[in-house]
Amino acid sequence: MPSPSYWERETFFKDLDVVILGSGIVGLSAAIRLKELEPRLNVTVVERGALPLGASTRNAGFACFGSASELLDDLETQPEAAVFELVERRFRGLENLKRLLGAGKIRYEHLGGYELFRTGEKARFEACAGALSRFNAQLKGITGLSETYQILDPADTGFGFADVRGVIFNRGEGQLHTGRMVDALLEKARAAGVRVITGLLIQAFHAGPDRITFETADGWTFESRMMLLAANGFAARLMPELAVRPARNQVLVTKPVPGLKFKGSFHYDRGYYYFRDIDGRVLLGGGRCLDIEGETTDQFGTTDRISNALTGLLQEMILPGTPFEIDTWWSGIMGMGDEKKPIIRKLAPNLAAAVRFGGMGVAIGTLAGAEAAEMLLDAAISPL
Repeated sequence: MPSPSYWERETFFKDLDVVILGSGIVGLSAAIRLKELEPRLNVTVVERGALPLGASTRNAGFACFGSASELLDDLETQPEAAVFELVERRFRGLENLKRLLGAGKIRYEHLGGYELFRTGEKARFEACAGALSRFNAQLKGITGLSETYQILDPADTGFGFADVRGVIFNRGEGQLHTGRMVDALLEKARAAGVRVITGLLIQAFHAGPDRITFETADGWTFESRMMLLAANGFAARLMPELAVRPARNQVLVTKPVPGLKFKGSFHYDRGYYYFRDIDGRVLLGGGRCLDIEGETTDQFGTTDRISNALTGLLQEMILPGTPFEIDTWWSGIMGMGDEKKPIIRKLAPNLAAAVRFGGMGVAIGTLAGAEAAEMLLDAAISPL
């Protein structure tokens, strides 16, 4: 790779105030907030891929904040206040996302979210059902709904699923088009004067007292006054000391299914499987539970074990007796950890990180980015 020209150095890499690594929801939201707080800042977002790699445009587009089984699981290991504080952050984050970009622009549809339970999950369904009045009381002050969760009779839904014996409906959830969402964030960031450079892989960085020095995979170097790490699933490559690890999720989309009977977002098996309608097709992802160790990776790709499980779920439960064809497969990389609370932290006077969103970046991302931006400016070394 040739070294940058004089023109490139003077135009794209000179007098940088803030460099943000990662052009997903968090990184772009942080850039937008930085320019709101201080329009004179020279803010540059650096992205390793041609498009935002990771999860921001490679997820299912769920606007969700917590299924009943997830809340039950979380309450086994976390204090109740912490569990519902995180739910509130997710819900507020989704509302902020819609305000920031406009619900129409991101194709937001308030269709609700459904959690499905099959015959062998009777005990789990009964435990969740028994907790709903408690959950609804807690969520009333968050969602404004008197009854966020509601039990439905599978026979009355008309979805056409097989072997579903329990359904819990979340009235507060919806779905959106994550490609349109990130495109709208890019448009808003560029309109604010943020520069976005794609296809530039940062191999390492060195934080000094008043400068961050970046080294690229092509052997280039450049500097900025401040830096925000927002690479989420790839954060460990640059900062292995952060308690975040990558987690791959595999996803498929079918070709259009004539007469598709359902609309909305669906969770199954504690959220390890998820599916929805999109343009008359079925989007289905998950199965990471079948090989947690193998899917703890930041390498993109699909595996026979999980792809077979996903197509089997389509045949057996989601589209029983309905012919379908797979249009495309892909994978996304999330940032996970032993804790569900995101890492939004100042690591040095001129360095911050906003990572580990546990598959909830769509919900939390805009708030996390804004919070990280405010934290970074508070830590600015000197006034502009």
